[in-house]
Amino acid sequence: MLYTILIGLLAGALAKFIMPGKDPGGIIITILLGIGGSLVATYLGQFVGLYSAGQTAQFVGSTVGAILILWIYRVIRKKKAA
Repeated sequence: MLYTILIGLLAGALAKFIMPGKDPGGIIITILLGIGGSLVATYLGQFVGLYSAGQTAQFVGSTVGAILILWIYRVIRKKKAA
């Protein structure tokens, strides 16, 4: 679990680098979203059998999950602001 959180921190930072822009929550929210993306990607990927714990695909999946959650977060925040 600790490994997943650490991967999430890196995935959140990478997601912020890939999707730059002004986020309402700042870097802390982005990193928390990265941790959430990491948790979702880790357990979803293992559930469907894409990879097992500790494989390199876990970081790739975590980054994709973090980008997806960051995108969803931005869409929701824009709708609430409008």
